Amino acid sequence: MKVLEAQAAFFAARRPRKDSPHTTDAYRRDLAGITALLTDDPEQLEVEQLTAQALRTAFGAFADGHAKSSVLRAWSTWNQFLTFCVSDGLLAGNPMGAVARPKTPPLSPKPLRGEDTPEKLLKAAADGTRRARDPWPERDLLVIALGLVAGLRSAEMRSLTTDSLAGRPGEMRLHVHGKGSRDRSIPVEPIMERIIEAYVESCARRFPSRRFNRSAKLLLDRNGDPIGRGGLEYLVKSCYRWAGLHDRVPVGANLHALRHTFATRLAEDGATASEIMALLGHASLATSQNYIEATGRERRAATASNRTYQSLDKVLDP
Repeated sequence: MKVLEAQAAFFAARRPRKDSPHTTDAYRRDLAGITALLTDDPEQLEVEQLTAQALRTAFGAFADGHAKSSVLRAWSTWNQFLTFCVSDGLLAGNPMGAVARPKTPPLSPKPLRGEDTPEKLLKAAADGTRRARDPWPERDLLVIALGLVAGLRSAEMRSLTTDSLAGRPGEMRLHVHGKGSRDRSIPVEPIMERIIEAYVESCARRFPSRRFNRSAKLLLDRNGDPIGRGGLEYLVKSCYRWAGLHDRVPVGANLHALRHTFATRLAEDGATASEIMALLGHASLATSQNYIEATGRERRAATASNRTYQSLDKVLDP
């Protein structure tokens, strides 16, 4: 069988998994990138030609022009594809075991720096004084709260609908369509219900002629359309700047720093790895455990920096 035909069959077999379009596009890029390095004529490449030696050469060339994370992702994609080829009887064995890959970097949580930063950010978002062409404090506060007290990812916020909040008053839950089609239900306190209600009321005032059905997207832009990824990222970044907290945001984190802050505070307050896993929608318990371990390292570092410890050193070693 031709490699391109096998790749088409691979994606057809994955359809029941309900991969997100972003995931599918990433897989296609990884497969196409390495395929182009294996041959000048991808349409004629046979599955039998996917030998360990050929793949090692292709991945070596790929690694020269890509970051470690990109190489690791491509290796994982090809490993899944070739495992599929083995299960379908197209190959006798998976040659990826003979292809070197970068070590998986450990998760390094990137919460907002500063003990009082979340509270300052929430206050700044709620006060309605952020400079913008069209200030919308109800939406600002809702977005920041969804990250800080519900731990939602950007895509999860954008997938919320008007009926995502359900349940009896005082026992409401937020139903989230998570990464990898892992849906979860997050308990919310009455104050979060009020924040959502205030936002919905602000939408009715802003767009009086619009009908909001149960499947309508919850978060909107200033034109009344579902907010996009770039617009959501810009909104959060603007809130950081207006609150004077932009220097407390880890590099490259932005909106995800809110989610990491939520998880870190859960760990600091004694939540177990399984509880963190359920609330954040992690695929692996090890990912959740990293927040607990990171919190433990920070506590140990804070203890070690105690001035009394330094004095004790001097006493024992004059």
